[in-house]
Amino acid sequence: MAMQLFAWDSVQKEQMNPKIWRKVVNGEKMTVAQIYIAKDGAVPVHQHENEQMTHVMEGVLKFDIAGKEVIVRKGEILHIPSNVPHGGVALEDSVSIEIFVPVRQDWLTGQDDYLRKT
Repeated sequence: MAMQLFAWDSVQKEQMNPKIWRKVVNGEKMTVAQIYIAKDGAVPVHQHENEQMTHVMEGVLKFDIAGKEVIVRKGEILHIPSNVPHGGVALEDSVSIEIFVPVRQDWLTGQDDYLRKT
């Protein structure tokens, strides 16, 4: 695979529901996403094979990680291991950079209905 350069400003925004949008770039073995969640927007509890790193760039996110509450603030990075149930809610308007390994095949194939619900 050849080197690629991406700019968030030129990546297409995908509106998941009224409170969540994302921009996604994929490499050969990973997915990186910029995700916006408006205050009180929620991602239902789900799990996936992908290891996940969430870097909060703006705002505050409250996660439920296998039943344990974790607050992640601007400048903090949360690691979520593979197949661990997790979900979250934005305590403020929030922007995060999400890194997934391997590539999020469910996002490529549209099997991410849990994100499309309000």
